Amino acid sequence: MMVLYGLATCDTCRKALAALKSAGHEVRLHDVRSEPLLPAQIAGFLACFGDRLVNRASTTWRGLSDSDRKADSATLLATHPVVMKRPVIDARGRLHLGFGPEVRAALLE
Repeated sequence: MMVLYGLATCDTCRKALAALKSAGHEVRLHDVRSEPLLPAQIAGFLACFGDRLVNRASTTWRGLSDSDRKADSATLLATHPVVMKRPVIDARGRLHLGFGPEVRAALLE
């Protein structure tokens, strides 16, 4: 089973979920807004993706205070989970960030 970490209201997450299911994958959506990530999950994602995990181009990021923006990535993601770049897809222990061409090629073909 794959787990797609993102938001139920995110267009990219919805497209990724639909494409993965259409390709025959069993996928569960983990909505980070309603079911916050555990500290160990945040640490694991950061170990894999580093600061790329924080979406600094998002509306949410632009709305943060200067002090929030200066927080370390783990604290920032714990307090503002919607600044996470989405989706993060856990494909049986292998993590993927976003749903660009490389991720689609790896998961859909």
